[in-house]
Amino acid sequence: MLRLLPAPLKGSIATLLLAFNTLIFCWPLFIGALVKALLPFQAARRLINVAMHWSAESWISVNKTWMDAAGRTRWDVQGLEGLDLHHTYLVTSNHQSWVDILVLQYQLNRRAPFLKFFLKRELIWVPVIGLCWWALEFPFMKRFSKDYLKKYPEKRGQDLATTRKACERYKTNPVSVFNFLEGTRFTPAKHDQQESPFRYLLKPKAGGIAFVLDAMGEQLTSLVNVTVHYPQGKPSFWSLLSGQIEQIVVRVEQQEIPRQFIGKNYDQDEQYRLAFQQWVNQLWEAKDAQLARLHQQFPPAP
Repeated sequence: MLRLLPAPLKGSIATLLLAFNTLIFCWPLFIGALVKALLPFQAARRLINVAMHWSAESWISVNKTWMDAAGRTRWDVQGLEGLDLHHTYLVTSNHQSWVDILVLQYQLNRRAPFLKFFLKRELIWVPVIGLCWWALEFPFMKRFSKDYLKKYPEKRGQDLATTRKACERYKTNPVSVFNFLEGTRFTPAKHDQQESPFRYLLKPKAGGIAFVLDAMGEQLTSLVNVTVHYPQGKPSFWSLLSGQIEQIVVRVEQQEIPRQFIGKNYDQDEQYRLAFQQWVNQLWEAKDAQLARLHQQFPPAP
């Protein structure tokens, strides 16, 4: 019924549903975070984490319902086979739009452990949802410019220290640790500014996932490498809310993490750092080639 309405009305209703859904499921997270702070017992904290993750996954399930009701999006998805809820994964994807996050949640929810995203610290101030991310122990990263680091060199490495601290908390339960390797959304302006060697991607930043491997390497089952393609072009969040995304293509590939990259020090071992950056660049070269094939296979509708 919802998909029969005009796009502006659909978008308005979907926005209200998203807001109402968030307001309902935020309270179990806030209460759980408070109880965890008061209880020093590790077993109790693990049990509360399970309940909080169930609430967050239920929030995603409701979002999937209004997404399906609002639009007729055709999904073309391959590679979800083999994922389960009992292993810990390192997950990455190309990044074009805020829609990417809901796409990843839509496809991976309750097929893999709950996704924990690396977020910019400024996002903690997003009304309600920022506190939800904090309650769920998402890692918030503060990025410093090169000029700032020249002036305050003692801040160098603080992002990566935050990564290690966050990952230490993930050792007790299966989790999907997610990091957008590009660090920001793709735009032509950013692509040109970086002089990126890739056609469809920005340059990858290897430091974040290197520290995940340092902190959690033995716990990780595999790298889950996701590629998202929108044949209509990069969608806005309003396009999702108003049901105007015609097709979404998702390719998921589990890849073995080379053993030589586990338990090493990215900051202090230059030989390892160079080898790791080369491996990440190879992943990005393959993803860029895959996106080129997807652009040919799924061209924009005339």
